[in-house]
Amino acid sequence: MKAWMTVAIVLAALVPVSHAQRPSTAAPPAASAVPRADVRVQALKDAASDDIKSPAMFDLGQQMVDMVFSFGEIGFQEFETQRYLGKVMSDHGFTVENGVAGIPTAWVAKWGSGHPVIAFGSDVDGIPQGSQKPGVAFHDPLVEGAPGHGEGHNSGTPLNILAAIAVKRVMEREKLPGTLMIWPGIAEELLGTKAYYVRAGVFKDVDVVLYNHVGGGLGTSWGDSGGSGLISVEYMFEGETAHSAGAPWRGRSALDAVELMNVGWNYRREHLRLSQRTHYTITNGGDQPNVVPRNAGVWYYFREIDYESIRNMWDIGDKMAAGAALMTNTTWTSRVLGSAWPRHTNRSVAEAMQYNIAQVGMPEWSEADIALAKATQREMKVPETGLSTRTGELRGRELAPDNEKFGGPSDDIGDVSWNVPTVVLGFPANFQAGPGHNWANAIAMATPIAHKGVNAGARVQAMTALDLVLRPELVKSARDYFDNVQLKQRTYVPLIRPTDQPAIWMNKETMDKYRDEMRKYYFDSSKYKTYLDQMKAQFGYTYPSVR
Repeated sequence: MKAWMTVAIVLAALVPVSHAQRPSTAAPPAASAVPRADVRVQALKDAASDDIKSPAMFDLGQQMVDMVFSFGEIGFQEFETQRYLGKVMSDHGFTVENGVAGIPTAWVAKWGSGHPVIAFGSDVDGIPQGSQKPGVAFHDPLVEGAPGHGEGHNSGTPLNILAAIAVKRVMEREKLPGTLMIWPGIAEELLGTKAYYVRAGVFKDVDVVLYNHVGGGLGTSWGDSGGSGLISVEYMFEGETAHSAGAPWRGRSALDAVELMNVGWNYRREHLRLSQRTHYTITNGGDQPNVVPRNAGVWYYFREIDYESIRNMWDIGDKMAAGAALMTNTTWTSRVLGSAWPRHTNRSVAEAMQYNIAQVGMPEWSEADIALAKATQREMKVPETGLSTRTGELRGRELAPDNEKFGGPSDDIGDVSWNVPTVVLGFPANFQAGPGHNWANAIAMATPIAHKGVNAGARVQAMTALDLVLRPELVKSARDYFDNVQLKQRTYVPLIRPTDQPAIWMNKETMDKYRDEMRKYYFDSSKYKTYLDQMKAQFGYTYPSVR
């Protein structure tokens, strides 16, 4: 989906540049800044925050983060993750529905009744070839070639679960109306599900979505993200086989069509806007060299900064496919594998969240945490800045001019953000070192860095949820911004077509290949307190392990 470091800039200005290791300068607002009418609100928010900081809740967050990390599942194959997190939710009084929107690994957990309806969202899928032993500051996969959490998606849903449990306890005790909903972004790295969630009505009655994404800092933003949306399309060509040496003139090569399409697109790049990003991979290159390929395929991501430009890129891709088919006397078809709208987040909720970020502040990092970060940065040949110690400043504007948008990563939370007021929290469960979508980005993700960052983020998320539950004027303000500012810019039209369906078959072969070997390293929480304890027992590693 996106490079972890780039998310810091584009996703929501969430990851401030790391600073020297000194105490955080982000002090909470003075007590006098809290209006008298909000004293009860603040007291209940403090209670939820204290609950999340408790040893029992910290340990629950740590166990969830470590367990999901150990599963290492990639998009549409998050079955172990679904079973485990679903049980955690049901054990804490939430009703869990599986198979949402026709996606087997998708689920929604709910508790409560009435409004406001607050939907906590984050992603759960890993990255191909992202396997990595946590706390080890050099490449050392758990299973060579296997997937793993090289984007840190093992952390966001555990964060939301902690927040929801704490808010539920306050609401039960105070007899407060409202509905809490937790949903995971399945196959986010494929941009594969959120548009289908929207189409299926998952967010139909939701008042506000509180989304999050892992980063190196604690922050949020509002308005036009300046990032990219995309359409993900696979083009499939069909020709005819023949003996490649004996009678090649009798064959029609589908692979030739793929190669010609790619050549054509690469020439066309020069004449596309600077804001576009296009990448492709050949999904089928034929059977064997001495047989002219009858079937071949290529998978494209067409990224641009607005709906119309994404559609234009898609149209160009279709014309390229038609031209390649014409040149090779083959035929072509295509199928949509995923989509994402550029994101726009809510000002009113972001401002409330920023107040809570200032109250919570950054975690306290140990010498071991800092040593791991600097050793990894040294290994990756980037500046040894260690870990961030300052919270991010609130940034945003209603509409960024096109000449300031240079494109980049995408997230299908964009589709959600154009259907319900949405805000994105960046939380410090990682650090800047890896290039994103890489084993190096998994190093911190089952260590105290991730555990502390998740706990801090959960406190912010819970406090913001309670603002929404206890302050009806905030929900009203969020809707006012959504209706009268955001939707004045444009009307949401899904990139997926009525006939498109989720690509639920994807990644099955990969997980079938590696799952049995990966299962040997699932976290055994009945035997070990942390996954690092298990790593020490299995491999002799201590935290941190550096060259």
